[in-house]
Amino acid sequence: MTDDPERTRRWTLALGVDDEAAALSEPDRRMAAALAALYDDDEKKGKGSLGGSAPRVAKWLGDIREFFPAPVVQVIQKDAFERKGLRQMLLEPELLATIEADVNLVADLVSMRSVMPEKTKETARIVIRKVVAELMERLERRTAEAIRGALDRSRRTNRPRFADIDWPRTILANLRHYQAEHRTIVPETLIGFMRQQRRIADLDEVVLCVDQSGSMATSAVYASIFAAVMASLPVVSTRLVCFDTAIVDLTEDLADPVDVLFGIQLGGGTDINRAIAYCADKIERPSKTHLILISDMYEGGDANDLVARIARLVAIGVNVIVLLALTDTGRPAYDPALSGRVAALGVPVFACTPDQFPDLMATALRRDDVHRWAADCDIKLIRSDAG
Repeated sequence: MTDDPERTRRWTLALGVDDEAAALSEPDRRMAAALAALYDDDEKKGKGSLGGSAPRVAKWLGDIREFFPAPVVQVIQKDAFERKGLRQMLLEPELLATIEADVNLVADLVSMRSVMPEKTKETARIVIRKVVAELMERLERRTAEAIRGALDRSRRTNRPRFADIDWPRTILANLRHYQAEHRTIVPETLIGFMRQQRRIADLDEVVLCVDQSGSMATSAVYASIFAAVMASLPVVSTRLVCFDTAIVDLTEDLADPVDVLFGIQLGGGTDINRAIAYCADKIERPSKTHLILISDMYEGGDANDLVARIARLVAIGVNVIVLLALTDTGRPAYDPALSGRVAALGVPVFACTPDQFPDLMATALRRDDVHRWAADCDIKLIRSDAG
């Protein structure tokens, strides 16, 4: 073993060597025990385990939160749920309140809500609302700016609403009013974008058709939040349809993203064809409609009928886009054969991240070339000869 104490410490923590535990400080021994409880499969080596005790798990969660940053805590929690079967522990509100929340945990909570006691559901709502608020803060402004810009950037006004001010042009026009003592510019002249007074009948319609089968859980959470964001914008009309083998239209619930998330039914099989048929029946103005299908394309229904149905939608002018995943990694597991058949219709088929989604929607609403946009963003498109 090396004479470098720090290197010795790191190797001891990594290997969990019992006879060298005395060389570790008390915090390091606690860190080693927290990791051993989850990752040490040798009963002789492990000095502790998570077992089935809620107090023990709560203490363990406290330890890992103390020693590791939030992203690492989330990885460890995910491993604990999978390796130790701790998902049942989420039914205990006292324990749930201590867990580091992220979008994957939201997906777990939504999938378990049917077996949750009422008291736990209330705690779950609090946890979900916190995560949703953080995601909305991250995504809402960018989505609003991208979509508003896509629909009407050509007309300008000197009496814009605050949200519609074109700040770069306004600053440039007012440079002569710079106040050196205050280090600021007095904006005597405002330049902004003129809002169109558009009737509901004139709005572009976005239909998010979202696969809520178990493999698409994280994508379904993000899609629901984006649907809520877009529904709050007066410049588009938004519909949210979630499906597995059944269909649930959550459009009326979009005012509250948490209600939307509690309305989706994660898990079950997949009947994409039936969901597309439902959405097609709701389309009244094809040339104004953008249908975003979010699915891994593992079809449990009639795949041939699905391809034919999408072809008919494309032929009548519906802007159809298929997202194989809407996740932070943007790395989908998908059916290459069916995805390739849909791509052969000229439909863009790819995966994207939540940060890319606002720009995607802006591109779609302008009816620009989505294939080119994806290529410019270094996003891998599914080719028509896939599979």
